[in-house]
Amino acid sequence: MSTLVAESLYQQLVSTFEESETFQTSSKLSTIRHEAFERFQKEGFPTVKNEEWKYTNLHSLVNKPYVLNIQTDVDKVDASLADIPNLDAHRIVLVNGQFVLAFSSLDDEVGLTVKPIDEAYEEPNLQAHYAQYADKTDNVLVQLNTALQTSGVYISVAAGKVVSKPVHIVHVAAGDSPFFAQTRNLIVVEPNAEIEIIESFVTQKESADNLHNKVTEIVVRESAKMQHYYLQVAESSSAYIHHTEVYQEQHSLYNNYNCNLPGASFVRHNINVRLDAENVESHLYGINLTDARQFVDNHTVVDHMKPNCESYEWYKNIPQEESTAVFNGKIFVREDAQKTNAFQQNNNMLIGDKSTVFTKPQLEIFADDVKCSHGCTMGQFDEEALFYLRARGIGEDSARILLVHAFAFDVTSRFSNEQVRSYVENLVAKGLS
Repeated sequence: MSTLVAESLYQQLVSTFEESETFQTSSKLSTIRHEAFERFQKEGFPTVKNEEWKYTNLHSLVNKPYVLNIQTDVDKVDASLADIPNLDAHRIVLVNGQFVLAFSSLDDEVGLTVKPIDEAYEEPNLQAHYAQYADKTDNVLVQLNTALQTSGVYISVAAGKVVSKPVHIVHVAAGDSPFFAQTRNLIVVEPNAEIEIIESFVTQKESADNLHNKVTEIVVRESAKMQHYYLQVAESSSAYIHHTEVYQEQHSLYNNYNCNLPGASFVRHNINVRLDAENVESHLYGINLTDARQFVDNHTVVDHMKPNCESYEWYKNIPQEESTAVFNGKIFVREDAQKTNAFQQNNNMLIGDKSTVFTKPQLEIFADDVKCSHGCTMGQFDEEALFYLRARGIGEDSARILLVHAFAFDVTSRFSNEQVRSYVENLVAKGLS
């Protein structure tokens, strides 16, 4: 049954947890959830007084009436909103986090396990990894998700399995009344396995305002590889708080491509990567094109914990009109992490006269035999380049699109999937026009 928020979201969440009959003290999962909720109840929603949330004000989002556990008529849902031209992929459709089998297509992929997370609690990988990584961070909203997550998906790739084609996860936000949803995902890639996952976030047309608190834990085991795309193309009625926690073992590879395009009014995404073994490699790429009064905040942590690892991070922000982009990237090189090679770069092109960027690249090194660098640039259109293009008969709008494409190309050219790269570049051009 749907529950309407009577006063504040915090008060209703407290009441919902206390009234729930699903959390029994005899189970391990119940203990985890009770401990998580105790922490959330103690700290509450973060405010701008918290350094990690200095530019991310949740007040207007969490002081609005919502419906919890909303029921939606899935027959009216249009999953084609997330279609990527020429992409051949398995498809998983989640409506407000709920796995909709009728819209999903997995074929017969031996070695690939996909289940709604509430049907996967007996899976050995879930018992071994659930809430073992993200919950140890300082993000209290992870604790809220652990305590009251209502849906999500569990994905496991068997050892040595190379999934034949990408897995496209379509997250659809849909509801006639303002609603709050919490989704929990767990992805485990066993030793020597490989998978490519593309996650698209869309909003059903004419949906009411909606807020999502999503947590994804990813385990990339020894010599496994994972390509991971986030494509944020939702409508302005949607707001998202994401937390992605990645744990990597020896000789593993994890690549993340994080794209936020005009649409969702509010996005806060924490992406944490822990390199907890030798010879681990990670790449994080981000392209954020914002418009209107959109707010997009990306916080990343790359934690080098062991020797001989490599990380590469490159984020680009292009805010238009009155929008705001935030980047806070941290690289830690622990004392034992000798021979680390770490790179971080954040470039920003402000287009709107009232657009804003807040950026804070950070590098903390506790080892002495490393190769690390980080930097940040801030600028606007190159007027000379714009004049050069216009002098050759190119209209001003087309010239600006060409210049932004050139700016974004450094990131999009790194995409391993050509269909996704072309899709994102087309959306960038559309978002500029």
